[in-house]
Amino acid sequence: MDAGRLTYMANQIARNLAAQGDEAAIAQTAQHLREFWDPRMRAAIIAGDRAALDPIARAAIDQLAR
Repeated sequence: MDAGRLTYMANQIARNLAAQGDEAAIAQTAQHLREFWDPRMRAAIIAGDRAALDPIARAAIDQLAR
């Protein structure tokens, strides 16, 4: 998958969880990416440019990168 598609998908997940509040949405987005994304997808989004990510998605990916 290309970086643009991964960014789009991460932003969709984050937007769907945003109603939970920032802290919960960040944690749940990170959990979703851990559980359902292929390791190659996670590695690609962690290594990619995060400028186009929504704040919740960016924070979730920052958690994954740790």
